[in-house]
Amino acid sequence: MNKNDYKNVYVFAEQRNGILQSVALELIGKASDLARDLGEKVVAILAGSGISSLADELFEYGADEVIVADHPELKDYLTEQYAQTVYQIITAFRPNVILFGATTIGRDLAPRLSARLGTGLTADCTKLEISEDKQLMMTRPAFGGNLMATILCTEHRPQMSTVRPGVMQKKDRIPGRKGSVINFEPKIDMSKVKVRLIENVVQDKGKVDISEAKILVSGGRGVGCREGFDRLGELASVLEAEVSSSRAMVDAGIMPHDRQVGQTGKTVRPDLYIAVGISGAIQHLAGMEESGYIIAVNKDKFAPIFNVADLGIVGDCNKIIPLLTERLKKEIVK
Repeated sequence: MNKNDYKNVYVFAEQRNGILQSVALELIGKASDLARDLGEKVVAILAGSGISSLADELFEYGADEVIVADHPELKDYLTEQYAQTVYQIITAFRPNVILFGATTIGRDLAPRLSARLGTGLTADCTKLEISEDKQLMMTRPAFGGNLMATILCTEHRPQMSTVRPGVMQKKDRIPGRKGSVINFEPKIDMSKVKVRLIENVVQDKGKVDISEAKILVSGGRGVGCREGFDRLGELASVLEAEVSSSRAMVDAGIMPHDRQVGQTGKTVRPDLYIAVGISGAIQHLAGMEESGYIIAVNKDKFAPIFNVADLGIVGDCNKIIPLLTERLKKEIVK
């Protein structure tokens, strides 16, 4: 393998129902930094059916080129069709680096491509940098988040990694920014397709994804019960916020997994994060420490959460939260 034949930083621009996912735009932003350090370009892979117009948005967020694979078989995400398509693009264009969002789609697609290409894949990266010798340094938590491991793929190309939504930041959008579109016609071998989509059922949970929320009220073991989370819900309603939780409350069956913040949940970056009854284990901090402003309520004044909080309140959250809710109601009415 001649590694010099592999150029540019690629991003799998995940879209669902014709809407680009936020993680794709976040990765375009990070790819811009990596490409600058490498002296290369940012290339987005856009796959689907009837999605060509999305290329304009990718350009405005930092892509230099967009490879569009528009095919009827790519209308809905199915593993084999997408794996064949992206594999053909990678083998044809030879990217140096390729990034995927650590979503349900990205976590399904990236390992299959890694196996077909015979290269490595570093999952759930929290930091990506270029070394002095132009290698991609992929950093991820290891041993339950107790240390950070930096992994390099020195012998094979492309260098591949997945990154959770919310970890990287989007670049400012530049309206009217343009780039090059490359139309790619995949040759999908339907004889290898073993799965068919019979019906697509969308469940409307009526909630904002916590990774997209501007304000989060998050509860931990100190909240203790469903009634405690009902009180958090009242506070969240006043603030027009979403309710999230630590892993302990998910394990206890009080909150669903899609509301979990932390290393084994979701990474969030709201403008305001209110941590109620959360001690601040390193696994939880890894998922929320980049929040704009952090308020912590905990009866233990030595709780680690206070080390990252901008404002700390020491006391019983089950007494403080109702008082805070009532006070905010009066202030907002004024």
